[in-house]
Amino acid sequence: MSREPTSSTPSLLPFRERAPWFGGDLQTLRNIIIGGPPELSGGERLLLAMPDGDLLAARLDRPAAETNAPLIVLTHGLAGSESSPHGVATARYLVSQGWPVLRLNLRGAAPSRATSGGRYHAGKTEDLVAALRGLPAELVRRGIVLIGNSLGGNLVLKFVGEGGHGLPVHAAVAVSTPIDLAASCARLMAPRNFVYHRYMLNEMKREALAPSAALTAAERAAIAGARNLYEFDDRFVAPHFGYRGAQDYYESNAAKNFLAGATLPTLILHALDDPWVPAENYRSIDWSNLPAIETALTQGGGHMGFHGAGSLTPWHDRVTAQWLKQKGLGPQRMFETK
Repeated sequence: MSREPTSSTPSLLPFRERAPWFGGDLQTLRNIIIGGPPELSGGERLLLAMPDGDLLAARLDRPAAETNAPLIVLTHGLAGSESSPHGVATARYLVSQGWPVLRLNLRGAAPSRATSGGRYHAGKTEDLVAALRGLPAELVRRGIVLIGNSLGGNLVLKFVGEGGHGLPVHAAVAVSTPIDLAASCARLMAPRNFVYHRYMLNEMKREALAPSAALTAAERAAIAGARNLYEFDDRFVAPHFGYRGAQDYYESNAAKNFLAGATLPTLILHALDDPWVPAENYRSIDWSNLPAIETALTQGGGHMGFHGAGSLTPWHDRVTAQWLKQKGLGPQRMFETK
């Protein structure tokens, strides 16, 4: 079935679902049912210092031959990490195409737990800023491209809307992003998403209650007792970070409220049949008033799915590479002069 994108960049590859992954739910669940690709061999571990002493773990993978491509910094989604199947797939493909890729594990995400007692949230851009500033100069000498998956996309879009913080970021890509946090919370708790909701809530609790987490006894009790995502955010996340409640946390950090500040070239990729994010969140925005932002809104693809016909590489990864090359941010092999 053809699923043509509603795109402000018509030259981007069209999306067509690959059998048998038809519909938003099967697109979303494919990596759970089949599993993701194998991890890249090798990889380098970096520890990036936060102002309060926490360290964020990051994994760096380099292409086989040096190129002049900017560094890709990839941020994961809710309860994810560098090992998330779609993140591994993105890293494998972009590295094979010539980009160095650094997968950043936010505070409390599995590889960062041993070196950080704090926790991330949907808009904690100060941690992203500190991590980028802590990167070795040789890694960022050709600039940075940010890619955010799911909740990581909200973090990236908020960072872009805040003006880029004076960092050498050339462009950004956000995939399957819950740009309206309150609406996405409500959608995930809808009866039709019961299985998704229970799975995500259990994963969030497991992550938040890790032995290394710096929490009070009351906070641990609030996490354990949360019956749904809203209660988790309202009783733990919001007060932990100084917000008045879940609604204050959502409105203060939702990417939709920062889009007007975007000046960096930004690509937003989203499927309108995403079972976790209401399509209206994207349809209600007049994208023509946001000149720095380009969009490809497909009818199909699910949440972080985009398993398309013609390639086992997810469509969003192929389109990201295509768009970066169009922006002059593609890799070119470096040749030694004799």
